[in-house]
Amino acid sequence: MLRRPRNLELTPAGRALLDYCREVGAAEEHLRHRLSAADEKRGEISLISPGSIGLTLYPRLLALQEKHPGLSIRHRFAPTQEVVEAVLSSRFELGLVTIRPDDPRLAVEKFAEEPLELIAPAGERVENWEDLQRLGFIDHPDGEAMATRLLRARFPGNPGLHGLRRSGFTNQIALILEPVSRGLGFTVLPQHARESFAQPEKIQVVPGKREVCDTLWLIHRAEWPLSRRARLMLDRRTFNRTHTRHV
Repeated sequence: MLRRPRNLELTPAGRALLDYCREVGAAEEHLRHRLSAADEKRGEISLISPGSIGLTLYPRLLALQEKHPGLSIRHRFAPTQEVVEAVLSSRFELGLVTIRPDDPRLAVEKFAEEPLELIAPAGERVENWEDLQRLGFIDHPDGEAMATRLLRARFPGNPGLHGLRRSGFTNQIALILEPVSRGLGFTVLPQHARESFAQPEKIQVVPGKREVCDTLWLIHRAEWPLSRRARLMLDRRTFNRTHTRHV
């Protein structure tokens, strides 16, 4: 530690020690939650999921915590690959992904279906591929995969996203529709992300003849059973008000 005339400043070694102490404290707290796995109504529920479904599930998890104050909810938004890695490393007990992983260390089951939507600025004419090219694509972490699936069904024979102008990118689920609402481009998102947008009058869902849905897959480590808290969370009654189609 360095002494200054008016204050104290940590050396690099001091900062490293402080960071280590913080990490140890967080690890001890996490371990305390994990070791109480047999207690259904006390301890940590950890879930990592795409942001769109997370916007719907998180309020319901908080409602579960209100009912059982001994629970602690830890929820993170992340794209599929990060979800898989987090569950495999046991940083989260449960994960939701949009692409079914093929890893023998994971138990995988269908959780729900989530409709994808083509979303454009309100009042814009979107009838063909040229209209999409004119608008440009607002990208996000799962944007390419989602848009490829939906646009392939809506516009057969199109050149895919490689033929479209990218007019923006954000990794914040709550902000993806902001540039769309300002007329800066179109995007493809799950229904729940659009339903949570605060200015629905500034955007439109472009209808199509074919509906495209993402299947959401629930994953957890296959080597050991789920905690009783996780099973409590997965009780369908916890999510009985969500519009997501359970499968």
